[in-house]
Amino acid sequence: MNRKFKVLIAVGLFGMTATLGLALGKDILHPQFTPEKGSFDKPAGKLGEKTDNPWSVTTVAASVDGKPVPGKVTTLVGEIVDYSCYLQVGKHGAKHRDCGQKCLRNGQPIGLLTKEGKLYLLMEEEHDPRRDGLTNFRQAAIDNLAYVLEVTGTLSEVDGQRALYVTGYLKSK
Repeated sequence: MNRKFKVLIAVGLFGMTATLGLALGKDILHPQFTPEKGSFDKPAGKLGEKTDNPWSVTTVAASVDGKPVPGKVTTLVGEIVDYSCYLQVGKHGAKHRDCGQKCLRNGQPIGLLTKEGKLYLLMEEEHDPRRDGLTNFRQAAIDNLAYVLEVTGTLSEVDGQRALYVTGYLKSK
């Protein structure tokens, strides 16, 4: 086997391993890119408030027949990431902080990357206020991008998609 062919096989296997790791949620892509603050054992802070009910009054009212998708109040620890850049090019950590903050400021989705390599979409829980721009969770995520935090919200999983809906970010009037 010639050297060029061996290199192509190695590159192909690396790509397949990276893809399988992401699909199975078993590895963090590019673990050499480390968070700027906090660790999975000692988070830098907290986002979200624990509630008695998984969904707010506005979410229940906005749902079909008053029955939102089942959800469970959950606390996870992970790095706040730009969901899009992580899925597209594997970027996260302190080296990606400025770029990721710019992406979030311009509407890209917010993610939470756990120690196990699972990626969760982060959203404000309050349905109508979120829709009407009456929440400030996005700014909290921008401020904490590339930090490992403890995040509490309502976990919703549909067809392999994972989202954590965070409560406590209504703007004061």
